[in-house]
Amino acid sequence: MTRILGIDPGSLVTGWGVVDAGPAGIAFVACGTVRTDPEAALAQRLKRIHDEVRALCAEFRPHEVAVERVFVDKNAGSALKLGQARAAAICGTFDSAAAVHEYAPREVKQAVTGTGAATKDQVAHMVRALLGMQVKVAVDASDALAAALTHAHGRGLSKRIAASALREASKGLPAGARIGAARRRVRRGAPRTRK
Repeated sequence: MTRILGIDPGSLVTGWGVVDAGPAGIAFVACGTVRTDPEAALAQRLKRIHDEVRALCAEFRPHEVAVERVFVDKNAGSALKLGQARAAAICGTFDSAAAVHEYAPREVKQAVTGTGAATKDQVAHMVRALLGMQVKVAVDASDALAAALTHAHGRGLSKRIAASALREASKGLPAGARIGAARRRVRRGAPRTRK
């Protein structure tokens, strides 16, 4: 079982969500938000984000962390603050020694809803459906859970591709051909072993 902490960074509200991923599927563990005082100096808000994420890592002990990348909008100042909040959150994970993985917002939406142009409501709905949750959660927490789900699904695909490549290696194919054949077979949904 692999525990994954998803983080949706923000300078005012940072969402977080924890899931367990294993052979039996993906299970919801917990989620919430870190809210900062909008009147506080940016440095104080960043410290709060760092400290709260550090405490979350100590409490939930994730093996891996999935963080949304910064979305660069027209407002450079907002993008800069978001990048700083993201950095504070990532630095908060360092004591846990968890591997940090980054995903673009479009990639997260695509993985969870099937379209990279999904709305926040569509993402929240699919997160609840995929995790079997009956209650609504904060939008930022839902986005963090979506990042964790994206990573959990990606981990499974990567493992299947690697296992398939190893099987091809036993057939004596060159390395490039092994990986290409493995990817094609996984995409087609072909059986993993044939004897």
